Amino acid sequence: MTSADETPVRVGVFGLLGSGNLGNDGSLEAVLGYLRAEHPEAVVDALCGGPEVVTARYGIPATRLHWYRGEYRTASRAGSIAAKGLGKLVDAVRTAAWVRRHDVVIVPGMGVLEATLPLRPWGFPYSLFLLCATGRLFGTRVALVGVGAAPIGNRPTRALVRWSARLAAYRSYRDALSRDAMRAMGVDTARDEVYPDLAFALPTPRASAPSGPSAPPGPVCVGVMDFHGGNDDRARAEEIHRRYLDGTTRFVRALVEDGRPVRLLTGDECDAPVVAAILDAVDSPLVTAAEAASLADLMKEMAAADTVVATRYHNLICALKVGTPTLALSYAAKSDALMNRMGLDAYCHPARETDADRLLEQFRALEQRSAELRRTLAERNQAAARQLDDQFTALTTALFPATDHAHAHARQETP
Repeated sequence: MTSADETPVRVGVFGLLGSGNLGNDGSLEAVLGYLRAEHPEAVVDALCGGPEVVTARYGIPATRLHWYRGEYRTASRAGSIAAKGLGKLVDAVRTAAWVRRHDVVIVPGMGVLEATLPLRPWGFPYSLFLLCATGRLFGTRVALVGVGAAPIGNRPTRALVRWSARLAAYRSYRDALSRDAMRAMGVDTARDEVYPDLAFALPTPRASAPSGPSAPPGPVCVGVMDFHGGNDDRARAEEIHRRYLDGTTRFVRALVEDGRPVRLLTGDECDAPVVAAILDAVDSPLVTAAEAASLADLMKEMAAADTVVATRYHNLICALKVGTPTLALSYAAKSDALMNRMGLDAYCHPARETDADRLLEQFRALEQRSAELRRTLAERNQAAARQLDDQFTALTTALFPATDHAHAHARQETP
């Protein structure tokens, strides 16, 4: 409770939220759950990519991250180039004004310190730098909570990311590789901790009973991605995409030939053309597509499956969280690290070199160990839940010291 003479803590959440990426929104949902449970007195709003979606879905006021609405479209005409340049100046003022109104700003999860997908320095890296710099300027505590990081080759992007991390008041990472990457960039990570991804804190739907030995094989969820390689793969992006799409399509066709129902899943609005291409190429009633609007929807689909094969990082998290044996079409080291943490490191396949025959071989080996792997996942999920409790306790201590003291005092007085 907040007494009459106290001002509620003003908390902002920041990022590409409400923009169609289910993983980003899942991280936001986890942090909002923590705030509502542990700091119900806090007044929360967002500076984000899709303010209308965030307000409608999560019930908090939201402001658009960029003044220029064409920020993430390629600027080719003089007018659009000028508008984008002007937008950078306007965004500096808008971000500073928004940050100044808050006591705390949380960047919830997401790969905000990496460039494993195509990224320009003047896009989100610039926005994150503005946030962290103005937070330091105005005394607003900026927290990068459970974020992902990776080595960055592009010098301007690397510089912006490095300074953003240095200026933040609090940092934690979703895997050890992320912390190592920031240390290699010159950030002092001695006090930074590693915890499971924030999405592991979301509620878990009840899993369906796995198929028995005499039952017919159950459905397979295949999570696809509009994958063109990473930031350093631009020269061969189309070649990488064609190989990924061809290999995934051939794999789905092989499952159908074995009589397996296949459920196609996405994790971002941009993945829809990949689903359409596979449906068109395979053309079988056994292949259907799900319309998931949240990580909760994805988890429900995956809980009903015998096995999951997925590319997007948060598709993998959803599958692992519900305890379904999973094979990763891995496009970055973060996917390999996640699979290793959950005890399934033997079941990773490189997305850049998708080979349908090898993928099918790994899939069959995975299914042979299904019962054993479900037990492993149950144990690892329990450990992840405990570690995320520790993450939220640490976050309260770092960002809400007065509230943390009050909570501790209340616990001491409880008989």
